[in-house]
Amino acid sequence: MNLSDFEMTTYSGLYVSKEAHVKYGKKYITRFQHDKKRYVKVLGYSIRDKMSVKNAFDLMQKFKDTIIVEPHETIIEKAEEKIVVQEKKVSIKDNAELVKLKEENDFFKSILGDYQKLKPEVLAEGIQKIHDLEALKKYQIELIKLQNFLEKGNKRMIILFEGRDASGKGGAIRRITRYMNNKHYRIVALGKPDDTQRNQWFLQRYIEHFPTGGEIVMFDRSWYNRAMVEPIFGFCTPEEHEIFMEDVVNFEQDLVRQGMVLIKLYFSVSKEEQKRRFDRRIEDPLRQWKFSEVDMQAQDLWDEFSEKKYEMLRRTTSRAAPWHIVRSDDKHKARLEAMKIILNSVDYDGRNYSLDFDPNEAINISVQKELLQMRKSKDY
Repeated sequence: MNLSDFEMTTYSGLYVSKEAHVKYGKKYITRFQHDKKRYVKVLGYSIRDKMSVKNAFDLMQKFKDTIIVEPHETIIEKAEEKIVVQEKKVSIKDNAELVKLKEENDFFKSILGDYQKLKPEVLAEGIQKIHDLEALKKYQIELIKLQNFLEKGNKRMIILFEGRDASGKGGAIRRITRYMNNKHYRIVALGKPDDTQRNQWFLQRYIEHFPTGGEIVMFDRSWYNRAMVEPIFGFCTPEEHEIFMEDVVNFEQDLVRQGMVLIKLYFSVSKEEQKRRFDRRIEDPLRQWKFSEVDMQAQDLWDEFSEKKYEMLRRTTSRAAPWHIVRSDDKHKARLEAMKIILNSVDYDGRNYSLDFDPNEAINISVQKELLQMRKSKDY
């Protein structure tokens, strides 16, 4: 295009085509001169009214910046200015971050106190317990609703807590009852039968502790002692053991038929985890009282207990009173699943449906799955 095809603008050295150029897609064209050189750029306008000299200048200025190299010193100066600005920004940002970190540090120190005297693993365990306790609270609120529902309806509930030694039964009971009204629940943990009780019907001493209307009774070990502990340690004869195994299902079906809510929980701990908990009981003065002579034999008699456990689960689970297996190597998850099982057993008023009541199938597992696992391995 010739210079005659352009008209001069108010900006020195800048010219705009008089017409849209067919060769360039019917767009207007600008040209400018710098240092005796001529530069051309196609504008993105096809209608003259939409384009102004200012638009053309802005576009050409951007174009100019991309093709004209500034003197080396100028580039360095601008780069240095940019770095200084960035450093100032970083400095301001870092300052804000430091203030925030200091505030957080002071806050945690005020809560943790002289935490540096604690072992890191002890501190971590304590903090994790706080998180676990908070996670349980929503379900503990539901347990209070359940308890109120049973009380108003004059209903009765029995919960059996079974499992090997150190399987977590006691801890689960404590978490479940933490906020309950203690006027309407009882925890029953029977010792060895006395001479009178030995000559009674075996189940009689348990029936004496059954709930009245509106009450929950939790058995920390139950009549299922006769299925596992008693035959292994010789506290009952083989005949007495067999009679119990034959009669207990009908006994429980009668209870349910008469309106009793019966929940049977079996806490299934692994052999490795049981040993770790026993070792802790021995080493920790605060837990040594928990360790008994029976505990000393639990690991040695593991296989014998496994055989009795397998037989008990296979023969005594029923539609009316099924066993619920709770894997208890992780105490917190086991307690949470136990709460879910209890809450799902009754359709109580005011249930918070936003909570997750679905079983965690890695923790809360079926009897069939447990029996299948035990056929492959005796680790549980």
